[in-house]
Amino acid sequence: MIAPLLALLLAGAAQPTTPPRPIVVRPAPGVERSLPVEARGPSADRFVRADRLAQALGGTVGPAEDAPELVRLRVAGLTVDLAPEAPFARVEGEVVPLSTAPVRDGERVWIPLQLVTDVLPRAGHGLLYDEEHRELRTFTAVATAPEPTPKPQRQAPTPVTKAPESAPVPAPAAAKPMPEPAPTTRTAPPRRARGTHVVVVDAGHGGPDSGMHGSGVDEKDVTLGIARQLDAALRSRGVGVVMTRARDTLIALADRGRIANQQHGELFLSIHVNAANPSWKNAAAYRGFETYFLADAKSEDARQVASRENESVRFETAASSTGQDPLGFILSDMAQNEHQRESSRLATLVQRYLTKVHPGPSHGVKQAGFKVLIWASMPAVLVEVGFGTNADDAAFIASARGQRALASAIADATVEYLSRAERTGAGDGGTR
Repeated sequence: MIAPLLALLLAGAAQPTTPPRPIVVRPAPGVERSLPVEARGPSADRFVRADRLAQALGGTVGPAEDAPELVRLRVAGLTVDLAPEAPFARVEGEVVPLSTAPVRDGERVWIPLQLVTDVLPRAGHGLLYDEEHRELRTFTAVATAPEPTPKPQRQAPTPVTKAPESAPVPAPAAAKPMPEPAPTTRTAPPRRARGTHVVVVDAGHGGPDSGMHGSGVDEKDVTLGIARQLDAALRSRGVGVVMTRARDTLIALADRGRIANQQHGELFLSIHVNAANPSWKNAAAYRGFETYFLADAKSEDARQVASRENESVRFETAASSTGQDPLGFILSDMAQNEHQRESSRLATLVQRYLTKVHPGPSHGVKQAGFKVLIWASMPAVLVEVGFGTNADDAAFIASARGQRALASAIADATVEYLSRAERTGAGDGGTR
């Protein structure tokens, strides 16, 4: 009697549990799609496939352009970055915790159901999750009709004052780029910082990674020469300096930021040399300088510059790199968001001072996803000091005179930034 009963109980235990019910997705009136939900892992956490969610909402999913180790999901006007095995997501630049980490299964990525039912609707881009009916709906705000305006009482006409004949009518302003902040009234840059400061100077590339090569210059040599001059210029202005490399050696991109953090740096200055896109018309004639801070790229050119500089990771080995775990990437990015405004202000000052000494044109302050900037938990900028593919730029940035001038200008910009930070508070560092 006991044996058959035990067998019956075991058979019942072996029966599969009821699978989770799918979610109904309504991306438009009259359109209904089913989004399967699956229990995965020992905790039977609820997941949906990222590609199916994107398909249901008419979005896309794939590797992030500026960080291929991340998965980028674009749905309902939102950009969501996910790191498999890390319980965080970056939604429109804001890092939010997840109930469990996304899971990569071959080419497929499974995301926690919480992202669908809670995170996306709270982002406020026209998504609503109905818990009772298990429905994810899109909606559009409907404006209410205005109340009818009462017919005004007949009254005497109001005299119209004619504008003077001499008053010109302003013409519509032509669209033009946002100008850089006006220079301060101070006629000379600050010579010394009053407080005790530490700035991290990073010479791009090094060792087997030569960087760009053109017009007879190697990027790694130019960046090291300018970094050494910048070291001396900052010290002469009373600023302490930490160099990520002081000789021709390879330092992993992630380790450069970690050095800055370990040495308690206040600012991170990474020096690089640009290269013209071969597809540009008359590419060899393109010259000038630009300064970047860390943020999503606004143009294809900026993305290409970041992609080229990020290629340095191919030279890194287990001996030279501690690795870039996705969780660390997102947490570091979360810290960088706190310094984005300050980084932009520092970049503006660097551009302003370089304009005084550089023979080429200023291409302004730009933003892109440079990996070398991600890990530095402080205001950080990357300076492209010139185009090595242009003969005139290459001669200037490779010369002792040019390197001293560039280093002096960057040092002056740095000291002005630090001086303003002293006046406005260490946490602000503004350039008001």
